[in-house]
Amino acid sequence: MDSLNGASPFPPIADYGFLSDCEVTALVAPSGDVEWLCVPRLDSPSVFGAILDRGAGRFRLGPAGVRVPAARRYLPGTMVLETSWHTPTGWIIVRDVLLIGPWHHTDELSRTHRRAPTDYDADHVLLRTVRCVSGEVQVTLDCEPMFDYGRHHARWSYTDRGYHQGVATADGADVGVELRLTTDMRLGFEGGRAMARTLLKQGETRFCALSWTEHEPPYTYEDAYRRLVWTAHHWQHWLARGEFPDHPWRGFLERSALTLKGLTFAPTGALVAAATTSLPETPGGVRNWDYRYTWIRDSTFALWGLYTLGFDWEADDFFWFVADVAERDEDLQIMYGVDGERDLTEQTLDHLHGYDGARPVRVGNGAYDHRQNDVWGAVLDSFYIHVKSRDGLDERIWPILRRLVESAIAHWREPDRGIWEVRGEPKHFTSSKVMCWVAADRGARLARLREEPELAARWQAVADEIHADVCANGVSERGVFTQHYETDALDASLLLIPLFRFLPADDPRVRATVLAIAEELTVEDLVLRYIVKETDDGLSGEEGSFTICSFWLVSALVEIGELPRARRLCEKLLSFASPLGLYAEEINPVNGRHLGNFPQAFTHLALINAIIHIIKAEEREAAVSYGGVTPPPV
Repeated sequence: MDSLNGASPFPPIADYGFLSDCEVTALVAPSGDVEWLCVPRLDSPSVFGAILDRGAGRFRLGPAGVRVPAARRYLPGTMVLETSWHTPTGWIIVRDVLLIGPWHHTDELSRTHRRAPTDYDADHVLLRTVRCVSGEVQVTLDCEPMFDYGRHHARWSYTDRGYHQGVATADGADVGVELRLTTDMRLGFEGGRAMARTLLKQGETRFCALSWTEHEPPYTYEDAYRRLVWTAHHWQHWLARGEFPDHPWRGFLERSALTLKGLTFAPTGALVAAATTSLPETPGGVRNWDYRYTWIRDSTFALWGLYTLGFDWEADDFFWFVADVAERDEDLQIMYGVDGERDLTEQTLDHLHGYDGARPVRVGNGAYDHRQNDVWGAVLDSFYIHVKSRDGLDERIWPILRRLVESAIAHWREPDRGIWEVRGEPKHFTSSKVMCWVAADRGARLARLREEPELAARWQAVADEIHADVCANGVSERGVFTQHYETDALDASLLLIPLFRFLPADDPRVRATVLAIAEELTVEDLVLRYIVKETDDGLSGEEGSFTICSFWLVSALVEIGELPRARRLCEKLLSFASPLGLYAEEINPVNGRHLGNFPQAFTHLALINAIIHIIKAEEREAAVSYGGVTPPPV
């Protein structure tokens, strides 16, 4: 979908700003357009979807005639996005935020079950404020929602607040949501658009607030500013609960922590993979997926990262979300909806052109019913991490744990779709076997903790059998672990072997595998998941480097003692962060452009893991230099 001069009308993926109130998320383009917002939940149909089709709805607040900002940043330690605009006549600053307020005393028993209520709650308001800091600037507001992924135009009407508030509903359709736009500017309606124009002079301010529930929006700038400050302080106080090392890379850890919190659905504790659907892994290609769901395999990395940074409450909430679905479902799925929904049936939205022409646009995810044998290991390692952090095993967890270990034992010999959810024929993927070993191994450790020696011995025997099978069938003649049992192809998931302690880091096969991936499965040092032409993934086209895999390589290089090389790679990866410190799923190694859904939780989790690996290794190195010794990482 190109403009007349051949340039894409879509901003680069990395140029979007990310907003969240932990119930919905929004993406803001550099132009000042909100191009992605789904309400009332982050996995609901969009009301602004211009990121997937330029005609699918947007919401702009900014200077008339100027589309390129002078600067953008987050207010330090917050999810408040600040954009500075320079025009020929003056300067303005726009601040965008999804408000968080005090906990709402309501009787919304129909809402998703909430874990322990806190003192704060989503306000269900997208607030935009503008202040003229010098000169004078003509400011325009242009709000054009398109309900249900761009299928239905809005119909606007005034409320009893006259020109200062409009209500948008779907024209000729019942989409179950209405939007209220409240502002101290005077609104006019033209078709599906609500518009306002005003001349701001130095020191003057305006606000607009888009809301979608019965909670009251601000009605004055003073109230809007007060609630913005409250929200900013909320994020800063939340971040202050964390434990961040005093290191030059601390800022990357803090932004990653804020992003992970923003990708958490607060009512249930579920952590979604990303805020978007169908941002392409291949420019103009078909590798476009809906990532607004929670992957069970993310649990291990999520808990590791959150516990490491001191966010025990969030780690516990996600742990109990996983425990809830594991207790409920005899057959554990690889992914769920944010309220634990099982059915994530995939469909295509053929009326949307897709981001920069990448089609199809998908909602739902057809991989939800795939057999992926790594899921049991991910959950068992999560349980193990949780137990170690608590120094005790909850009685409710033990029956769940036993059932999952037995499932891994019953199925570990079967082929599956692997960690990358290939849509070709199932294979005996090495990483899946390793994760089945993790399930049996961690189960045995926990059984010993419960002083059940017979059960521990049986599970340990199976773990040893799986271990031997992988070492016999998953290693090539040159001593390198392979993607699956029928190939010599490499796979980035094999970097998890030292991270999950399947073998010691000094084992020659581990070192050979890590170095082979670093030298043969990379482009410009960035790691590919696999070589597409060597893997039957059921899809056409190429893909970029997977940034999570590149961060895994950093951690694996640290494990095998290649600290300088790991540090250089980490520095390179950090240089690819978006201007606002965010990461999509992939990076094009040739031009550095971000690809795939955005922002990507898994990437930020791997970043935390990689940086902490390096910092701990540097501390050990420094301790040895001064004659002391510190213990190795757990």
